Amino acid sequence: MLIVATAAGVATAQEKAQDKSRDKKSKVVSLTGCVEPESGAPDQYTITDTKEGSKYRITGMNFREYLNRPVQVDGGIVVKGLKISGGLLPNANIAGQAGAIDPSRAAVQAATNDSGTGAPVDIPEFKVKTIKPASGDCPTP
Repeated sequence: MLIVATAAGVATAQEKAQDKSRDKKSKVVSLTGCVEPESGAPDQYTITDTKEGSKYRITGMNFREYLNRPVQVDGGIVVKGLKISGGLLPNANIAGQAGAIDPSRAAVQAATNDSGTGAPVDIPEFKVKTIKPASGDCPTP
């Protein structure tokens, strides 16, 4: 009798695990905003979600006909692998001198550096599965 109850408990646990894995696979995210061209990159577009204010690079479809128009897109955020970036800090000149520079001068150089790492800011990618027009207006470029 104990064996039957244990087997039934294991089967129930497996069914719950399968349900959770199905829920993770079928998660679709909806964003609403205006399709804008990405600066410096032809044929690439971005959307800023009106609810959260987050900006995404959108891929997966041709967005030319929706350019500067409000839309609702359904899809998911693309999760990429590990990305490692680095460099010499605060910059190559100061780091290359390895202590041969006056510490106060090095501190001034580090404080006036534009960004701490000099690394470009990456916009998350959003893979669009469906797109449809939305109500509202977009700011003129």
